[in-house]
Amino acid sequence: MSTLQIDPSPFTLTRLDTAFARYLQDTQPSSNPHHSVLAALASQQFGLGHACLDLSMLGADLRQSAASLPWLQSGADGECPNSPLVLDGQSLYLRRNWNAEQSIRTAISARLVQPCPVPQNLAASLALLFSHTSSTVNASTSAAPDWQKVACALAARQRFTLITGGPGTGKTTTVVRLLALLQSDPARQHAPLRIALAAPTGKAAARLGESIASALQKLPASIQQHIPIKAVTLHKLLQVRANRAEDAVPELAVDLVVVDEASMIDLEMMARLLAAVPLTASLILLGDKDQLASVEAGAVMGQLCADADRAHYNPDTLAWVMQSTGEDLNAWAGQGTALAQQTIMLRHSHRFAQDSSIGRWAKAVNSGDVATVEKLWSQAPNWQKDAPSPVTRLQPTHAQDPRLAALVQHGWHAWLQQLQQLTSSEFTDAQALAALQAFAKFQVLCAVREGPWGVEALNQRIAASLGFAPQGWYAGRPVMVTRNDYNLKLMNGDVGVCLPHANGLRVAFPNGLGGIHWVLPSRLDAVESVFAMTVHKSQGSEFDHVCLVLPDRAVAVLTRELLYTGMTRSKERLTLVAGDAGVLMGAVRQKVLRTGGLHNGVSC
Repeated sequence: MSTLQIDPSPFTLTRLDTAFARYLQDTQPSSNPHHSVLAALASQQFGLGHACLDLSMLGADLRQSAASLPWLQSGADGECPNSPLVLDGQSLYLRRNWNAEQSIRTAISARLVQPCPVPQNLAASLALLFSHTSSTVNASTSAAPDWQKVACALAARQRFTLITGGPGTGKTTTVVRLLALLQSDPARQHAPLRIALAAPTGKAAARLGESIASALQKLPASIQQHIPIKAVTLHKLLQVRANRAEDAVPELAVDLVVVDEASMIDLEMMARLLAAVPLTASLILLGDKDQLASVEAGAVMGQLCADADRAHYNPDTLAWVMQSTGEDLNAWAGQGTALAQQTIMLRHSHRFAQDSSIGRWAKAVNSGDVATVEKLWSQAPNWQKDAPSPVTRLQPTHAQDPRLAALVQHGWHAWLQQLQQLTSSEFTDAQALAALQAFAKFQVLCAVREGPWGVEALNQRIAASLGFAPQGWYAGRPVMVTRNDYNLKLMNGDVGVCLPHANGLRVAFPNGLGGIHWVLPSRLDAVESVFAMTVHKSQGSEFDHVCLVLPDRAVAVLTRELLYTGMTRSKERLTLVAGDAGVLMGAVRQKVLRTGGLHNGVSC
């Protein structure tokens, strides 16, 4: 690693960053030393997940030197189409990121002006679909709009829709009703919509399919048969293998694509998705704009939904919603972009009530309200086996604190009992499925991978505290797949448990159809134990009880978005493990601000 002092904060560069700058200098030498610094910083920002380098954060000399970079294309004049860097206003891009952003902007703008047939008798159909929910929602939110109903109406009139909302706000339920609305359109009786369901990870795809299957039970059988419940990963849908840049973009034979957990989609994958879905098809993106952004560069969902809280619906949109749903959105009136008219934020949580402890924590963390978080922390009781509070805390004095062992033993008590009862026998598919479900009721989430409070160390300590071996294959070992394996039909993020089988030890994975997919352990060359997982890996999952473990010191990745994402993986109980409460408060103050050009919305 090498470090440069730049006006005046240190920017730590990797070998890749400096090698990139040296390559450009060797290819087209520049006498201005600031040029190599700018190139290295553009590479560094990409590695940190930013779409571009924000020049306004740099000193005057560097900002002025950007205009004379020899490896440059101006975003305005379109010259040098093969240049490695692009200067667009006060943003310096690597070309791949700039190309992806422009592709996303162009594709969304094209969709927003594409003709879209509106279902016949829309108002009557919506009234029927939401007849049993409106009174409940209105009564619990002081006659607030039924945002799920609004989302269905707006999505039915355009080829592109963003639906964002926190946990339990009904994003999947909304989509199921929308699919029912579209499939029951009299114009579609002889040609049902071809629908594709997808998510960024195997785990998120499985959960999307399960959620849709559950919601479908409330719909007529005649409609259920035309709505799919099998979701796939984006990689599979878009035919991405090892190197996405070399893979031709497929043109999907679909009428409608629904993608869940869209906050996890990076710039290049989003550009590929928009290119693969025909303009004649509709695309609906679901996600929580406040969750962690993608691991790769970009914060696409967050930037596109930046103003979703305020909506900014114009008069035409307000009139459309009133006519088709009877909902009054005048409180959210404005002069927003074309994209803003197709962006809906679901605001009523069915999982967390107004007085929910986890809901209060999530709201305070998400808004950066340190004072409220400090109050909630002081009020949270210490964790005990019989603690009645939904939110508890544990302040370990050291990494070997026995209270943490007691916590995980209690959290997985039901799962451990299943293993003990059946350890000498062969597991049937039904027993393996029950074991997977029991394991998934509790989960330890970490902010970091390394250190005494990281995933690697905790996995070893937890395994020992539960009576398992620290490594190797053994009955009861839970594992997570860390790389897509199409031959084994396993995706990054899939979780399985090693169990006794008729043919010896095998790893049981859910097959997404209510059954089990058994895999020989020796064939799994990209897995890791998953007593503990990172918050990033937990996206798209839900657990009854979450144990969120914070490191013993502040780290760059520990932000309010990470806390919010980890906390909201819990459905019923949350235990915060933090030896130093100051680390928790520091994370609440720290907000992720990824640079990029999509935050201004899309106009057409």
